[in-house]
Amino acid sequence: MTPEQAAAFARIALGHVTREYPHKSDHIMTDRADIYTPRDLHPIFFGSFDWHSCVHGYWLLARVRRLFPDLPEATAIDALFADAFSPAKVAAECRYLDRPDARGFERPYGWAWLLMLYSELVVAGLPHAATLRPLADAFAARWRAHLPLMTYPVRAGTHANSAFALVLADRYARVAGDAAMRDAMAERAQLWFGRDRQAQAWEPSGEDFLSPTLMEAMAMQCLLPAETFAVWFAGFLPSLPETLATPARVSDRADGRIAHLDGLNLSRAWAMRALAGASDGRLQAALQAAAADHLAAGIGELAGDYMGEHWLASFAALAVTGTD
Repeated sequence: MTPEQAAAFARIALGHVTREYPHKSDHIMTDRADIYTPRDLHPIFFGSFDWHSCVHGYWLLARVRRLFPDLPEATAIDALFADAFSPAKVAAECRYLDRPDARGFERPYGWAWLLMLYSELVVAGLPHAATLRPLADAFAARWRAHLPLMTYPVRAGTHANSAFALVLADRYARVAGDAAMRDAMAERAQLWFGRDRQAQAWEPSGEDFLSPTLMEAMAMQCLLPAETFAVWFAGFLPSLPETLATPARVSDRADGRIAHLDGLNLSRAWAMRALAGASDGRLQAALQAAAADHLAAGIGELAGDYMGEHWLASFAALAVTGTD
């Protein structure tokens, strides 16, 4: 990521994390008392069209702030964080999780992104990490409790994808020193994916922003010992299918679901770059070339229509910086 890219990413995120409307809710109403406005129930994460996009918008800002502390946008980021991350606002976000009907709220995508945000604040050495910790602890506890219940993974190319949550939660567990969580995730990844061979990669689907094939491989790469992963990966993806090597074409960026495909190009670039580092020979070269093609296809499509603008820069940051 260049300073120019970082500044552009920051300006995009600063333009939407406190934009309350339009808003898409993940909220169950049981009676009229549950009618709400976004800022009422989520005093931190009320912007960016939906809760999870607001969370990873803050992650993007924290990442840019850490990697490029001298950017002119750093002052605006600091002011935003000072206002957003107060004990009272974190407590209000936690209270929402105590609602009986909030058990499935943002599971697992929002959970994983909140843990990523917390880990970024910790690595950056920002005092806001301690403030946000009660919310991170709440989601970490939910993740630990949920994993044993997941007999089967969700292999969709959208928010429910189990492997993507494993990848982000692994970053949290490593930063937090939570070896027990990592062990539990490694056990679950082996159960879910350990016998998979010769991936057919029948993708993308028309609304994907994640590659089920590549996310599965990334999760195994994160959680298995390197030698064990190398053996598994050789059997899982011995070569790069054309369906994965070819960037997705986006027909209508004003359609929020079709615009997911811009995110697919960026998340594929992120995954391919990571997996190329654990490959060699023809597969490594193929992954590197395809990553470059996907990044080129997606990096210029971050702004212009709010359906993509409220979230795509976060995935561009993953593509150019990874998770660490």
